[in-house]
Amino acid sequence: MRIALIGQDDFGAKVMEALLKDGEEIVVSATSRDPKRSKAVMDAARTNQIVCLQPDRWRDPATYDKIKSYAPDLGVMAFVTDRIPGNILRLPRLGMIEYHPSLLPRHRGSSAINWSIIQGDTRTGLTILWVDEGFDTGPILLQRAIEVSPDDTVGSVYFNQLFPMGVEALVEAVRLVKAGKALKIPQDNSKATYEPPIQESHVMIDWSKPVADVYNLIRGSNPQPGATTFGKGKKLKLFDSRRSTDLDAAASATPGAIVDINAEGFAVAAKGGAIRVKRVQPEGSAKMPAADFVAQAGVRVGEVLNGRS
Repeated sequence: MRIALIGQDDFGAKVMEALLKDGEEIVVSATSRDPKRSKAVMDAARTNQIVCLQPDRWRDPATYDKIKSYAPDLGVMAFVTDRIPGNILRLPRLGMIEYHPSLLPRHRGSSAINWSIIQGDTRTGLTILWVDEGFDTGPILLQRAIEVSPDDTVGSVYFNQLFPMGVEALVEAVRLVKAGKALKIPQDNSKATYEPPIQESHVMIDWSKPVADVYNLIRGSNPQPGATTFGKGKKLKLFDSRRSTDLDAAASATPGAIVDINAEGFAVAAKGGAIRVKRVQPEGSAKMPAADFVAQAGVRVGEVLNGRS
C-alpha cells in the first residue's frame, strides 16, 4: 500500500520507521517548515531515501500536485500542527488517518493531554481517526485507554505511554485499512469537548483554590508551558512538584505563602494543603532546581506568591 506520511518531531520519525519495518511503502513524506519540528522526520526520510516535502503553503496548488503525483493509497498524519486543506485530506484513495492523544470526542484540540490533566481526568488515551475538515471530528478507527496516576504530568503521560502506544496504534491502524477491516465509528458530538491550545494565560496559579486544583494545573503544564505565579513582582514558572498534606503551617497560612524550605525546594500554601515545588524557571532564566532558586533569590518562609505581578 502506497502511503503519504505527514508528521513532525520524533513521533513522526518513529511512525515512519515503524511503518517501514512493518513492510509498508512510504512513497512521499511531508513535514513542517520549522527547523526544530522538521529535523527528525527529514533525517528519517533521508536515511530511508524517501522524498520529504516542506510546503511553504499547504494551499498552494503545486503542493497538491506534488503529493498527487505519488498516487498515495492512504495518508497517515503522525503529529501535525499545520492546518491541512481538504483537497489534500481527500487526495489518498483510501482516505487519511491521524493520531490524537485523547479518547475522542473528549478533549478535541492541540493541547489534549494538558487539559486532561488540568481537569483532573484519571483516565485518558489515544484515538486513531479518519481525518475530515473539522477539529478532530472525523470517524474513529480505533482507541486505546490508559490510567492517569495522581502524580502524572504531561511529560510522563506522553513520553512513557501515549508516544510508544501511538506509534504501535498507527501501525495497527494501517494494517486494518490494508486488510479492509478498518472501522469508521461516528463520534458522539453530544459528548464532545474542545479546549484551545494551551497558553500562559490559561495556567496562571490562583493559590486560593483547592490544593488538588492547583496541583493539577502544575502537572498539566509540565513540561510546557509551565504554571505561572509571581514573587517580588517577577514571573516564576513551576514544573516538578508534589502535594504535601503534612505541613501544619499551611492550614493557617495565607494562600500563596511559602511555608517551608528544605533540600527539595520550597512549599507553598493552598486551600487544604501545600505544594512542594522542586523545579522552577525564574523570569529570564533557564529551568533549575527549586533549591538553587531559593539560594540565588534569597527566598524566605513567609513570602507570598501571587497570580499576577
